[in-house]
Amino acid sequence: MSRSCIRKSSRGSEYTVLRVWRANDTEVPPEREPDRPLAAWAGRDRILGQVMPALTIILKTGGCAHNRCRMCSYRHVRYGRLTQVELEAGLLAQLAWIRNNFQLDDYEAVKVYTSGSLFDPKEVPVQARDALAKMMRGKLVIAETRPEYVNVDDLNKFLTLIDNGTHETPLFVAMGVETSNDTIREKCIDKGFSWDDFVRATARARSAGAGVKAYLLAKPPFLTEREAIDDMISSVRDLSGMADMISLNPCTVQRNTELEHYWRLGAYRPPYLWSILTILSQSPVHLTCDPLGGGQERGPHNCGVCDGSLVKGIRDYSLSADRMLLSSLLATSCPCKEEWEFVLQEERSYCMPLTR
Repeated sequence: MSRSCIRKSSRGSEYTVLRVWRANDTEVPPEREPDRPLAAWAGRDRILGQVMPALTIILKTGGCAHNRCRMCSYRHVRYGRLTQVELEAGLLAQLAWIRNNFQLDDYEAVKVYTSGSLFDPKEVPVQARDALAKMMRGKLVIAETRPEYVNVDDLNKFLTLIDNGTHETPLFVAMGVETSNDTIREKCIDKGFSWDDFVRATARARSAGAGVKAYLLAKPPFLTEREAIDDMISSVRDLSGMADMISLNPCTVQRNTELEHYWRLGAYRPPYLWSILTILSQSPVHLTCDPLGGGQERGPHNCGVCDGSLVKGIRDYSLSADRMLLSSLLATSCPCKEEWEFVLQEERSYCMPLTR
């Protein structure tokens, strides 16, 4: 029998950084397997103050109904035109692949992502969603969705299928609110919903007995470095006490996106790692952060000299919540810190970015 092999690339979005396949030359390579998740990987996550083994899954689905976010490349990796029956069959085959490639008993938590929303029945047929829930029974499940698909009846059913009494809160609804600023969310990201929509969805999730996880996007297009830092700090404060968990996602430049167009023109630079450390250090609550693409030109980066140690430190902090580690990372000596400080002082929206 072949062994499972995990390979990791720092390119892409938060969701498309890991490909998993069996290390056997006689088997079909990943690019030729139509009915496997877009990505799946094992790791550890800090959830509600506890570090636990977690399985992350990104399902290939019918695609996000909104499909307009400026930085998202998931419109290119959805299924084509399928009937609901065909779509359901494809998703069930992906679930079978997960069962065949992972020992589910090894993981206490499972994070489920899609092209948009697990609870959109057109993107993920109800029968396939129910099958996923039954497969994850007894796990702590974090499931991504847009606010408009947070429905009490759907959440109640999903909770009933996954809950066996192991966890006090077995389901956390994860929403990419990105920022608490409606203007930035609409004009810079084109997210298609408001802060009030998110607040109402949070209330519906809680009324169904689910928890809430919020994702923030550090430095979407059109913001200066200073504006991006200030936006994240104010957004974290607005979310404190509302979301059970907050994840800080530094923006990366994904291929075939509107953001990539601006980046190629020299009109966008991903955030400095110094900025990410500043946001983490000034947050009143613990933020998890995995700076994907860290140290590369398409991801959050500094000068290339100090990047590796800072990226590792940020990931270590996500698990440890050690504030002293953040202080130590911020005290790192590197000439590029002066460049970053100059950018914070001098960069203006009409002449940005000042650096690449």
